[in-house]
Amino acid sequence: MNNNYYCIIMAGGMGRRFWPYSRKQLPKQFLDFFGTGETLLRITFDRCKGLVPSGNIYITTYIDYKDIVKSILPEIEDRQIIIEEERRNTAPALAYASYLIQKVNPDATIVVMPSDQLILNIDKFRTSILKGLDFASSSGKLVNVGIKPTRPETGYGYIQIDEEEREGDFCKVKTFIEKPSLEFAKVFVEGNEFYWNSGIFIWHVTTIMNAFHENMAEVCPRLECDAPDFSACPNISIDYSIMEKADNVYVQMCDFGWADVGTWQSLYDASPKDTNSNVILNSNSILYDCSENIIHMPKGKLVVAEGLQGYLVAEHDNVLLICKKDDQNSIRKFVNDVEMKFGDEYV
Repeated sequence: MNNNYYCIIMAGGMGRRFWPYSRKQLPKQFLDFFGTGETLLRITFDRCKGLVPSGNIYITTYIDYKDIVKSILPEIEDRQIIIEEERRNTAPALAYASYLIQKVNPDATIVVMPSDQLILNIDKFRTSILKGLDFASSSGKLVNVGIKPTRPETGYGYIQIDEEEREGDFCKVKTFIEKPSLEFAKVFVEGNEFYWNSGIFIWHVTTIMNAFHENMAEVCPRLECDAPDFSACPNISIDYSIMEKADNVYVQMCDFGWADVGTWQSLYDASPKDTNSNVILNSNSILYDCSENIIHMPKGKLVVAEGLQGYLVAEHDNVLLICKKDDQNSIRKFVNDVEMKFGDEYV
């Protein structure tokens, strides 16, 4: 295993689109979504162990979650938990994490991955990521892992590749496309130049630090120190701050069975279904004339439902949510409205 290979797992988000199961005090990356006895963070960490040495895996997380991370991953050292004193999205967090890794190993090549993704073919995944690490280690390119679309998904971002600038499985990015309408998503699936944006990135530490200094020069002095000032940083993602601005961004074209478990709809798409296309997660249920629903209830609870089509029924702790499963923006609105009316008690 290459000692110059590192992994950063992003585990600082609140997972509001998975409310009410995901809460501010215990968001989705720290939960056992599939009833396997393993949290999403644990699954992601174990997946990374096949790519890089265990001591080279770093977790970026919000300060309130440090003890939760340590309880889920008791084998890691404190130095491997990179704390965000304030939430400022992925760009400041990754700038600080990359700075720390560069201090330890200036020849590091890093794969960055979210903690809430489902990978179906682990062997193909590891082969692809190792190939990406090898490419990024010497090419001076910023690599964005792209997934060949299998359906017209409107919940993912897309990347259009430039076939004229291709190096094996790697193509230069032509453009990034935000979550499209269904009409455009159908066009993207039928074409060969569009890939889902996985949110997995690979780069040499020098390449990414140069990109930060070129595109976020005002932020670097606030983070490249022993006491980073996250409060002085803009709230901005790595996509907007670096990947969409840099001119050395390449897509690695992959197909290893991938799903972003970022919303109830994406969890529905990735889960096994009954004969009426219902997804029942760790729940007892009796359904009459119900189809295309997702049901997630606490142990010991029974759901009896009739006539539901395309609904989410989810209960956790002190909240029961029943709504259309395909309107993810509504869930954000629900959470904001609940927080405005009741404070933090239900969020």
